[in-house]
Amino acid sequence: MSKLLDLVLPPSCAGCGSPGAACCAACARVWGAPMPVPLATVAAFALAAYTGVARRLVLAYKERGRRDLAPVLGALLARAVPYLPGVSPAPDGFWWLVPVPSRRVASRVRGGPHMLRLARVCARHLAERGHPAAVAPGLVLDPRAKDAAGLTRHQRASNLAGRITPEPAGLPPPGTPVLLLDDVLTTGSTVSACARALRMAGYPVTGGLTLTNAHSSE
Repeated sequence: MSKLLDLVLPPSCAGCGSPGAACCAACARVWGAPMPVPLATVAAFALAAYTGVARRLVLAYKERGRRDLAPVLGALLARAVPYLPGVSPAPDGFWWLVPVPSRRVASRVRGGPHMLRLARVCARHLAERGHPAAVAPGLVLDPRAKDAAGLTRHQRASNLAGRITPEPAGLPPPGTPVLLLDDVLTTGSTVSACARALRMAGYPVTGGLTLTNAHSSE
């Protein structure tokens, strides 16, 4: 079916609109080496600023149905994971990837949990490169949590307080180091709340990797 659709509606770059690929070579250059984001709660890294082409690509995937970007964005995360400064896998060399959860209503609109989809692509690419990895979808966001768009830093933190909980069935044994994955780091409230919930359940959080950074230390 996807090949038939490509004949009728040829793929175009979600970053610039040029025909031929979900993300053209020129737009792919916006993604760089993982850069640290100053957070007190967890070692966080991002691959690009949340602006311009990178922002358009993330929004196209997340909000506009461009699921054909999942292989591109998942591969970008995988390329960065083994080289995150100060971040390491479990003692046996296994990477456990925990996707940041979404609100259920948002997931339904997006055709499923968008970060879970990226985490699976990321784990597959890591394994293909000799870095064994698995996805641990072990966090649940309470339905009472509101859409964070437009909320201040304090409001985001209050909105998530006590509303991200571990789901043991989706996690490795307690004590296993894990790495958080997300798409946009805005105030740091979400990744911090996720890290806090995991640590309280006995999981060392070695870091958080996001595609883009909209965070300001101001």
